[in-house]
Amino acid sequence: MDTIIDITMPLHSDMLLYPGSPPFSVEQYRSISSGDTSNNSRFSMGTHVGTHVDAPGHYVDGGPGIDMVDPAILIGPCRVFDLAGKQISAAVLRGLDMAGVTRALFRTPSSDDLADPEFNPDFAHVTGDGAEYLAEMGVKLVGVDYLSLDRYKAPGHPAHHTLLGAGVAVIEGVVLSGVEPGDYELICCPLKIAGAEAAPARVFLRR
Repeated sequence: MDTIIDITMPLHSDMLLYPGSPPFSVEQYRSISSGDTSNNSRFSMGTHVGTHVDAPGHYVDGGPGIDMVDPAILIGPCRVFDLAGKQISAAVLRGLDMAGVTRALFRTPSSDDLADPEFNPDFAHVTGDGAEYLAEMGVKLVGVDYLSLDRYKAPGHPAHHTLLGAGVAVIEGVVLSGVEPGDYELICCPLKIAGAEAAPARVFLRR
């Protein structure tokens, strides 16, 4: 039997947020206990809350929205890498076996912080030269285990610009704590929000 691992952050009102992100909230507007025929809820959140996918339009003005991201990029073989440090640089990446890898997820020490509602600005990130290396290697999807690809307040956000500009899909906020490094099938399903620069996603690994 296949092993399926859910690597999605649960959405709730006390969850970790990137500073400035509209928080997640949910309320019930119909309930059986109040005499309605069904239970119904509505929710509100930012497009970059929790586990989400960035489309090129996030940093490329006029770039494609999340509804235009090719599903073939979001589903298929991937490799989970276990990194000891917090800088995903070209030097670090050159030391990894990335031959033939088209989808890369990076588990770092920041995995331990993802469930903590207090934001940690010292999170693992992809450097500008690291992003250039990934694009040059032909990687089509990159996933990180905290809420941003770039270093906190990085001038110019070079990793975002490089990868999104090259048409690389970016998943932020993947839950990789306890996930063994190695090869998996990735199944990533962002909401199809017309024209949006990003969308929350449910993401699985299957081995």
